[in-house]
Amino acid sequence: MQKAFHGRKLGRIMCIDLIKIGPITVHGYGFMIALGIFIAFTLVSKQIKPKGYNEEHVLNVVLISIGTGLLGSKLFYILLNFKELLENPLSVIGSEGFVVYGGIIIGTLCGYLYCRKNKLEFIKYANLIISVVPLCQAFGRLGCFMAGCCYGKETTLPIGVTFPVGSMAPVGLKLLPTQLISSFGNLCIFCVTYYIFTKSKHENYTVPVYLLLYSVGRFCIEFLRGDAARGFVGILSTSQFISIFIFAIAIIFWVNLEKSADSKK
Repeated sequence: MQKAFHGRKLGRIMCIDLIKIGPITVHGYGFMIALGIFIAFTLVSKQIKPKGYNEEHVLNVVLISIGTGLLGSKLFYILLNFKELLENPLSVIGSEGFVVYGGIIIGTLCGYLYCRKNKLEFIKYANLIISVVPLCQAFGRLGCFMAGCCYGKETTLPIGVTFPVGSMAPVGLKLLPTQLISSFGNLCIFCVTYYIFTKSKHENYTVPVYLLLYSVGRFCIEFLRGDAARGFVGILSTSQFISIFIFAIAIIFWVNLEKSADSKK
């Protein structure tokens, strides 16, 4: 069993291009993101009637959050690689690079503006969407593994993988599979957030719990990352720097929920 998960054999499941039919190419990265969104939306749809949501507004919030979230992820990636953008614009704009926090920030902001415009309770819709966001991220990280982006540091451990020619990772080096570690971590977070939202009596804690778990996990995994393109703020990576603020926001959110619960007693 141990040999089956040896780094070299693990690397064989990487597939940059899944299907090629003439001029049409289905990339593994894009396919995994699309698959994650599809499954997440299916789970969201099942909660619309039981939780008393407006189906039209749910669809609009989901589409707006996803669409602007993807744009935000790409925008943050471009900003973090601005120097390379000036030197070779196509290499940055046309790459498969995204910054997750950019998507979370921009997608959440646009979802909030939609709810405010339509006089909807933002936290109610945020809980619904956030409950499945980590599942999308889990699939997205599998896509990262296929593309070779977001790779880890060089290692001699058995779990190390060597990426093929054409991937975004350095070729010929044995690297930590941080993408798979992140994917597993996001899947664990999804199990927690989805349970809180669907099974517990404290569904309003879905958002702060996600923010807490993801910010801590992201801060830690960054120590294992080896891609310099993610940017740095002093000794911290950009994502670690943002994680500190996300963690603080989650704590404030949690405290306010506790105060609100106490006031109702």
